Amino acid sequence: MSDPSAARATPADAVERWPVESSGIAWDSGRVIAVRTEQVRSPEGELLTRDFIRHPGAVAVVCLDEDDRVLVVDQYRHPVGHRLIEPPAGLLDVDNEDPAVAAARELFEEGHVRAGSWWLLTEFATSPGMADEVVRVFLARDVTAVKGTDRYVAHGEEASMTVSWIPLDELVDGVLAGRLHNPNMVIGALAAWAARERGWRDLRPASTPWAFKDGLPGRSFGPGPQDVPRLESDA
Repeated sequence: MSDPSAARATPADAVERWPVESSGIAWDSGRVIAVRTEQVRSPEGELLTRDFIRHPGAVAVVCLDEDDRVLVVDQYRHPVGHRLIEPPAGLLDVDNEDPAVAAARELFEEGHVRAGSWWLLTEFATSPGMADEVVRVFLARDVTAVKGTDRYVAHGEEASMTVSWIPLDELVDGVLAGRLHNPNMVIGALAAWAARERGWRDLRPASTPWAFKDGLPGRSFGPGPQDVPRLESDA
């Protein structure tokens, strides 16, 4: 008898669109995020109301030196009341900026280094049950430091960040022990460790098209032609 698992397709997320009966902006920060309310018709005919966060997306960088140490920063995160150890990362908030260019910019601004070699490490949806935020994680190597006079001057929470180089294995230990919680750090460290164990053979070019992000429905923040504004009584 043949093994049923042998015929199983390669695991992959599948595009699926349920009909949207109504859609409107429930709240808009005017800065980064907006909350949208949509009524969605399930295949069984049930009408479901869903609130979710609209987000422009982000990039993160696992930057490795010749000793397999990772450049990390520590940033205060007010919603969770912690200073988290993270890889350099940032929003895709510059119009039409290529994600790889955005990643290099964030590495320069937060890590005070430039990298000569870039690959795509992985990508993920941060919380697909409540937000359309997606993150693309890059691997950067061949690092050179930026001179002090040429460094980016940070502000806000980034003004107090410090830069450290931590061995990749120590970061993986911290992830598995529950000491590290930033999703870019958790996913980036585990992905880099796995890629190294596989001889880096699965790395994709940094310029690889971002099909998942490009395929997300309704990327604009403003109301569209079929949008129905949410009323206060609907809250």
